[in-house]
Amino acid sequence: MGAIWMVLTDRKKLAKLMVIQDVSQRELAKAAGWKSHSYLGRLLRGEVNTLDLEPAVRIAMYLQVGTDDLFMSRSSSDSRQNAKRLVAA
Repeated sequence: MGAIWMVLTDRKKLAKLMVIQDVSQRELAKAAGWKSHSYLGRLLRGEVNTLDLEPAVRIAMYLQVGTDDLFMSRSSSDSRQNAKRLVAA
């Protein structure tokens, strides 16, 4: 089994939830288990879109939404499957 990570599917939705619930970047980053809020800022600006499974779950729980409302899971085996499809084509 490959490594699993999460992809943020809608950064605007995440930002909107933070505004509605009056949650700061620092507060949400701390809830995610990060020491700094800089990576969360990069997620919100669209500079990055991936994160580990555990912080994604923590963010969703903190904002009281389903993980699949904000994120989509990916794994390294997905990459292998896509590569196999390309080679077969």
